[in-house]
Amino acid sequence: MARPVSDSPTLFELPVRPDFSIEKRARRNGQWPVAGLDEAGRGPLAGPVVAAAVILDPRRIPEGLDDSKRLSMEQREELFAHITRTAVAISVASMSATAIDGINILRASLEAMRRALCGLSVSPMLALADGRDVPPGLPCEGRAVVKGDQISQSIAAASIIAKVTRDRMMSRTCGFHPVYGFSSHMGYATEMHRTAIRSHGSVRRIHRMTFGLLREPGPEDAPLLLQDDAA
Repeated sequence: MARPVSDSPTLFELPVRPDFSIEKRARRNGQWPVAGLDEAGRGPLAGPVVAAAVILDPRRIPEGLDDSKRLSMEQREELFAHITRTAVAISVASMSATAIDGINILRASLEAMRRALCGLSVSPMLALADGRDVPPGLPCEGRAVVKGDQISQSIAAASIIAKVTRDRMMSRTCGFHPVYGFSSHMGYATEMHRTAIRSHGSVRRIHRMTFGLLREPGPEDAPLLLQDDAA
């Protein structure tokens, strides 16, 4: 069935690439520095959620900044190196699978962003957070920007730092648990990953036990064993 067309007009068009206009307006209003906040890893069955905070140097903004999901792995790696060379300040924080199970993924994502912001070596006056929510407890004013990684270059830079950092963490995890193939799917619910969970069980502190088939196994699924509990 075709999806019905909305009769609500589009409020604004997203720019082709994110720009620095929000940051420039804030600077003119005396709110500087400005930090971009974003996270990676809300949806996977395994691994942490990783957040980054980035304060860009207005004179040295890397070319090609964009939402990390719209970039190839090679582009992300190249921009990661450029951002780390030129940014005024960068900070990364993560929340483990255990923490996500304990407080839910939304709260864990917001807490990771808060911790990333607090870890910056330069104190910002304004934080631009991707999404609809401002992380509670920020040490400065916060502003939520829907689709911020496609609008603000600061948020786009944070999305790249968070995504590359998390991918590297999952690739290292794959070395300890190779049967799951974390380096190929980064913990997302691919068929390969689901099959590995059914065959080998889940891994304590790596898998999110409140997510997907880990939370509600179907009747056709074999019982899930925690590897730490295996004989």
